[in-house]
This record gives sequence, C-alpha cells and structure tokens, in this order.
Amino acid sequence: MGSRRIEFVIAENPPKRLDKAVSRDVPEEAALSRTRLARLIEAGALTVDGAVVQDAKAKAEAGAQIAIIVEEAEDSHIGPEDIPLDTVFEDGDLIVINKPAGMVVHPAPGSPSGTLVNALLHHFGGNLSGVGGVKRPGIVHRIDKETSGLLVVAKSDAAHQGLAVQFEKHTVERYYQAVCYGVPDGNDPRLRGVKGASFEPGNILKLTTQLARHKTDRQRQAVLFQGGRHAVTRARICESFGNPACAALIECWLETGRTHQIRVHMAHAGHGLVGDPTYGGRRKLAAKALNEAAQAAVQSFPRQALHAAVLGFDHPVTGEPLRFEAPLPQDMAGLLAALRQ
Repeated sequence: MGSRRIEFVIAENPPKRLDKAVSRDVPEEAALSRTRLARLIEAGALTVDGAVVQDAKAKAEAGAQIAIIVEEAEDSHIGPEDIPLDTVFEDGDLIVINKPAGMVVHPAPGSPSGTLVNALLHHFGGNLSGVGGVKRPGIVHRIDKETSGLLVVAKSDAAHQGLAVQFEKHTVERYYQAVCYGVPDGNDPRLRGVKGASFEPGNILKLTTQLARHKTDRQRQAVLFQGGRHAVTRARICESFGNPACAALIECWLETGRTHQIRVHMAHAGHGLVGDPTYGGRRKLAAKALNEAAQAAVQSFPRQALHAAVLGFDHPVTGEPLRFEAPLPQDMAGLLAALRQ
C-alpha cells in the first residue's frame, strides 16, 4: 500500500457541515469524489487542525487546516511506457513538460495507460515525487486531456510541496491561448449584460463566478453565484477573424485554477471555444463571414482550441523565478492560418 497526504484550508463562507465544506474546498488535483471523502471521514483519515474528526455533520469553520491521508493500493497496471515527451526544462527537483493534446495526465477509469504518468515513469523512473501517491507520481497540477501545453512535474517531495503552496496561493503565472467564437469586446452590450462579466482597462474581459460540478452531468462544470468555488478568468483579444468578425484568438490568464475554468467561463460569456465538445464549441457561422476553407477548418477542429502557452513560478527549492513558453501546436497554428486567409 502507498499513501498520499492532502492538505488545504477551509475557505471563507463554508457550508455548515464539515463534509460539504471539505467537498467544496479539497484541491481538484486530489481527484476525490464526495462519496470517497465521506468514507475517508468515517474511517478517521481526516484531521481538522490536527485532530481526527469522524463526524461528517461537524461544524465547518473558515480557516481550519484540513489534512487527509489517502491509502492507495499498488496498481500493477501503472507502469512505464515508452511514450515520447517534449521536455522543456529539467533539473534535480522538477521537470517542465509540453504536453500534447490527446494525452491524459494520470491513469483513471477509462484511461488506464498512455498517460503522462506512464511516460514519466519510463523517462524518469523512480526520480519522481511520491507526495501524489502511487497513481500520480510527480503530478502537482493537471490540464485537460485535449488541452495542449505546459505542466510542471515534481521530482522531489520538497519541490512538490513548494509548488503545491504556490498553486494554492494562486501565485503561479498561467497564460493560455485560445480560439473562441465571436469577439469578446467590451463594446458589445450583450457581453456587458452577462452576470459576472466586467471589463478592465485595455478591453480586458474579467469573469468572476463560482464553479461547481453540474448537478446532472458530472463531466461538466456549471457557473454558480452562490456556493461552489471562487473562479476568476481574464481574457484579451489578440486577433479577430471574419467579415463581420465571427471568431477571435484570445489570451486568457487565471487568477484561480478550476477544472475546465477557461472553457466554462468563455461559454458562459457567449464565446465558447472552437471545437469544445463539452461546452458547445460547434457553432454555425454566418455564411459569408469566412471563406469555405476557414469555415471547414473551424467546423472540423477536433478538440477545444486551447493551449497552455506560459507557465511561471518560483523554483520551489532555490527560489529562482522561472518562466517558460510553449509555441502553438501544429493543429492550432493551422487553424489560425486558415482563419487568416
């Protein structure tokens, strides 16, 4: 058996019950369902400010320090696989990877192999942090399967813990490039009427909402304004396409890092990402706004047009500021080339 320790703090305005507050605030990277969390509380695997609490109905207090020990059976199916990796940076403590679209970060039901973890085990063997447990060696954060771009992986436990603190405090710099339907311009009165949307100087769209799992579709996130997790996304227009303009290249950056955050926020604003199968990225365009080749490129784009282009953080051991950039992958570069025709 292996184990992993998950630590976090109960945020402001928690639900009254401990189990609901823990379910709301547990880091998404922990990948723990509400049912699993309930079982862990019952089993005495959760502490509040250092004391074991097994009563799921106990009162939750903002600021409480939560620790959960998750025991995981060794899984013989999680082994090294000779999958090429685009390694952007490596030292004794961490690795920065440019992940291709189509690769799941760690094994899960439905994706038992071919993951980033399988590739990491082949290329780096036992030189990966054990903080994430036997199923997630080295994994500090995730990006979606069909999102390409930069991820940092921890080699040492000290690096993992130091990086986790930066992600928890939202001090990690993360910029994404995306292609969306329409143009998220502050002069559009429809956009200014979207709840949670505002504009900052420089025509920067700011989206501030709560996010939580959809009530009926557990694969989706939903925008809320009470409950859920605080989420803030900013976006600016880099380039627009069509006559009249019907699509745009945007740069998005995260103040928080929630599951599907950019995708669900842009869809909420009425500017869903091209190709996004989950949040409605298959939209009809005005017949004459783009030429036939561009129309075809948009309609056939096989994934959400989203790329994690910039990742910046302080080295968790040395304190040195690090910043990495990854160019657009071929599929998104090809989409932009078609839109520019």
